[in-house]
Amino acid sequence: MNQELVTTFPVTDRAREALAVSLRGCEELIPQDEWLKKLARSEATGVPLRIKLGLDPTAPDIHVGHTVVLNKMRQLQDLGHTVIFLIGDFTSLIGDPSGRNNTRPPLTPEQIKANADTYYRQASLVLDPARTEIRYNSEWSDPLGARGMIELAAKYTVARMMERNDFHDRFKAGTPISVHEFLYPLMQGYDSVALKSDLELGGTDQKFNLLMGRHLQVEYGQEPQCILTMPLLEGLDGVEKMSKSKNNYIGISEDANTMFAKVLSISDVLMWKWFTLLSFKTEAEIAALKKEVEGGRNPKDAKVALAKEITARFHSAAAADAAEQDFINRSKGGVPDEIPEVALSGAPLGIAALLKMAGLAASTGEGNRLIEGGGVRLDSSVVSDKALKLGPGTYVVQVGKRKFARVTLS
Repeated sequence: MNQELVTTFPVTDRAREALAVSLRGCEELIPQDEWLKKLARSEATGVPLRIKLGLDPTAPDIHVGHTVVLNKMRQLQDLGHTVIFLIGDFTSLIGDPSGRNNTRPPLTPEQIKANADTYYRQASLVLDPARTEIRYNSEWSDPLGARGMIELAAKYTVARMMERNDFHDRFKAGTPISVHEFLYPLMQGYDSVALKSDLELGGTDQKFNLLMGRHLQVEYGQEPQCILTMPLLEGLDGVEKMSKSKNNYIGISEDANTMFAKVLSISDVLMWKWFTLLSFKTEAEIAALKKEVEGGRNPKDAKVALAKEITARFHSAAAADAAEQDFINRSKGGVPDEIPEVALSGAPLGIAALLKMAGLAASTGEGNRLIEGGGVRLDSSVVSDKALKLGPGTYVVQVGKRKFARVTLS
């Protein structure tokens, strides 16, 4: 091990506070004692630590669940350390097999660039762009070449690689594993060598790959990085991890009103985990708020505070205030200040056909079902007659709690 790591520096209260920030909400910090030594050394020498987060831009949009790791990066960034936002443009060409039971198709370079541009723009809403180092792992992976790749592959064994759960399970089940998939954890680990990282962050599903970086740094004569894993955030249902495919997510590009309302829809129990993982409030502030709720304060007050903080982060404080008022209006049966304006012709027009043409129902059949269920309002009055025909005029039409349109019919 590099001698620099074992050099003793005094562990101050400030270093311990930095450790507490690191541990907030995390799943694992490995090894914790080494990280504390690194923090103490950084404080004593004034040299910031290098903190790496690698992301493969496999999709152009991110949701709030993805920002859990970004939030941790921002907390460490605010302590004065160097944050490296690493875009895996090279590793995306391989495809990360983590947690998968089949081979993931690689992306084209064009897809990778388009996704990376969008991803970083969204991540910048959490990170401080002025203090973020952006790197692409093709910088060192492309020049590595065939000879370098062979030398890298020689630093790890097949037996160790097969300890990964996904590889082990696929091999046992007779599911094909392509040789190039073994290269992914090796290349991710080599990123840590190239960047000389002190700490790498990731989700719990990335633990094997993060440990690979630690192993390879030692192989290349470097001080090994510590690793910090963050838990996967449960989605709106409070059960499954947040996922677009499960429709339990909040996209960070969603409009402010929708974002605010979705945060308010989570359970009171889940709210506190979201506070820990997503809020920039201190742990002391969160504890005080929780104590107030336990003492009788309405938990909705705390949830509104969380909803406003998250909405303001991805929009603005003014947008968060407006979203809160919009939610109040909807809860009272009122009409939001801004709703879509739709102009239709063909009066008189049946109500179900109007719902379809205004984009409030997928079909007239669905429109009829919504009416039968009492889910349609016309100028604040519930529509109960499916045969209703509307003449020329302007109507405010509401479907459910959140879908509105001001329809002008001629």
